[in-house]
Amino acid sequence: MRIQSIETFSTKEICIVRIRTDSGEEGYGQVAPYHANISAMVLHQQIAPHVLGFNPLDIDGIVDRCIEAEHKFPGSYICRAVGGVDTALWDLKGKLEGKSVCELLGGTNRPIHVYGSSMRRDISPQDEANRLKELMNNKGYTAFKIRIANNFGKNIDIWPGRTEEIVPAVRRAIGDDTALMVDANSGYTPDKAIEVGRMLEKYNVAHFEEPCPYPEIEWTAEVTRALKIPVAGGEQDNCLSQWKRIIDLKAVDIVQPDICYLGGISRTLKVAKMASEAGLPCTPHAANLSMVTVFTLHVLGAIENAGPYLEFSIENNPWVKDLFYPTLEVRNGMVDIPHGIGWGVEINKDWLKKADYKITQLH
Repeated sequence: MRIQSIETFSTKEICIVRIRTDSGEEGYGQVAPYHANISAMVLHQQIAPHVLGFNPLDIDGIVDRCIEAEHKFPGSYICRAVGGVDTALWDLKGKLEGKSVCELLGGTNRPIHVYGSSMRRDISPQDEANRLKELMNNKGYTAFKIRIANNFGKNIDIWPGRTEEIVPAVRRAIGDDTALMVDANSGYTPDKAIEVGRMLEKYNVAHFEEPCPYPEIEWTAEVTRALKIPVAGGEQDNCLSQWKRIIDLKAVDIVQPDICYLGGISRTLKVAKMASEAGLPCTPHAANLSMVTVFTLHVLGAIENAGPYLEFSIENNPWVKDLFYPTLEVRNGMVDIPHGIGWGVEINKDWLKKADYKITQLH
């Protein structure tokens, strides 16, 4: 059995990957969202030659070969494209073995606690507090994450005083028994991050995410050492050597690889293992309700150092509407790992028909 073809179905935001073997088996995956049509081009031009014709069950070997063969092009787009291949191959393997990906990884399909993840900085503190309280009452959320600072804001908030207003407002609304996390998205220098972190400690914040620009791991390590609350990070990091440095330095207390940004399940498992050996929990980044959240559910159900929550976006992004079914539903603050073989969901054929299509295959 060998890989016969790679197909992509892409929009600007999403690219679904289908891999077929010469004996007719198939699996579905997804490259990382955002500029996904560019990742699709990279996949066909640079990645497909290292995939076609090989044994689809040798997932680690295929992934490693792609990264090594394209070593002159390290970085995001190569890893995003490889992630589309990797996740399609895991789906295919699950279908061949009649198991879910979670089961292939040694886990058990079960409900996973989630935290409701806000992506908004354009919302007033009181409006944010009100919508989170409503979600808590209606969906049973026991944890939330909000945005503070500004994305790479260089110590400048989205508007003056917003961070200092929103944290107490949300804490009052959700109460002391609901976990509250914050994400600064690389917003601060170390001194400012530590100052803000002291304020966060007063409101029993459960984790302080990406306080400093993510390439500056020494800055983040300085903040981690100074604060009592756990510091989280790593979503942007797609190099395994950089991940080793982050973990060896103990730059963060919680590691957050993004399965799609990093290059798929196989590479994420390597980061989770490094973290486990260092005694650190792994809570993968999953900032939207595309297939990345499905992938993350399966991984969290299997790794031994899984963090207590799955990140679950509370935003209504139209570009993920009707992408797959059954949809993921929050009940009593939890989401089920999809049952069934492979990823346990079906990609919507109508969605595929509307996307831009390309195929690369053996001749």
